Amino acid sequence: MFRIYDIKQKEVINIIDGSRLGYVCDVEINWKEGKITRIIVPGPRKAFGLFGKEMEYLIPWDQIKKIGEDAILIEINEEDCLRESE
Repeated sequence: MFRIYDIKQKEVINIIDGSRLGYVCDVEINWKEGKITRIIVPGPRKAFGLFGKEMEYLIPWDQIKKIGEDAILIEINEEDCLRESE
């Protein structure tokens, strides 16, 4: 068992290309089922944050392959999970 705080301390790595996406900043929870539905990782930074909205990766829970001591391994197509922040 783990806590959400513990998830936020782990780096997210895509096993398809080995890219490091960053650290979990938030999670979405289905309160009716009591399950995490996806994790949220900040996306690539824009030039000085001035142009356009911030982006973030919305990673479905079923795309997580392994949660280790220091990292969360995922298998995603990054373009499919990248969205504008709300």
